Amino acid sequence: MHYSAVKYFDIANGTGVRTVLFVSGCRNHCKGCFQPETWDFAHGEVFTGETEDAIIESLKPPYIAGLTLLGGDPFEPENQKCLLPFLRRVKEKCAGKNIWAYTGYLLDTDLAEGGKCATGDTKEMLSYIDVLVDGPFVEKEYSIQLKFKGSANQRVIDCKHYVDTGEIREIM
Repeated sequence: MHYSAVKYFDIANGTGVRTVLFVSGCRNHCKGCFQPETWDFAHGEVFTGETEDAIIESLKPPYIAGLTLLGGDPFEPENQKCLLPFLRRVKEKCAGKNIWAYTGYLLDTDLAEGGKCATGDTKEMLSYIDVLVDGPFVEKEYSIQLKFKGSANQRVIDCKHYVDTGEIREIM
């Protein structure tokens, strides 16, 4: 997997101060995407063990709330394969930190069993995510007033609740 950037001390992509990993690779190609360069799966740097270690180290201070996965799209099947073991490490080494993820895919269709991006890794990957922002960015539904999402069609979902019950509960 490649990644476009890691941003430390971010306050825009989830609650609190966060470390944000921008993965590369996205097939959605949303019109008006804020970083179309990340559509390319080979954009940026290779995601290595050293990259993982640096991110995990950045999560350790008590003032860091957690990790956010953005893209590109973390739920592209190729990205899930790499991100799942990384998320296991984050949960093991950084207990108490929350994980947010943004995807252009829909949780209850595209990521559900049988969905176009559902893999053998998806269910476990979702189990580590606290908040999932799903749905493609729709330029005509864009508003700067939306909290933690770019367009009104997107949902900010309590992913733990979904994993436990199968029910979508929007939290913002």
